Amino acid sequence: MSETKITVIYDNPTDPDAFERAYEAEQLEAARRIPGYIRFEASKVWPKEDGTPTPAHRMIDLYYPDYDAASLAVTTPEAGAFFEAMARLSTGGVRVLFSDIEVPAG
Repeated sequence: MSETKITVIYDNPTDPDAFERAYEAEQLEAARRIPGYIRFEASKVWPKEDGTPTPAHRMIDLYYPDYDAASLAVTTPEAGAFFEAMARLSTGGVRVLFSDIEVPAG
């Protein structure tokens, strides 16, 4: 079985300053407490060349050894706290994806 990635895509919040003030403590630190991941990434999406925002604002990626480990991780109290805060803070919308990591043969 291949690695599974959980991606959280935060769309542009209605109040970006309020989102940014809460993001580190209420999302980033909460995501780090979700157990079992083997790699963690957080990113902020660049605006378009003309300075206007893209549809997404930030992303968090949690990598797990396989689908079963990722599925188990989202049932933990730590994930529950993360998702509760995510729902509250994501005023512009949010998407959560489970993806099968594919590495093409070189």
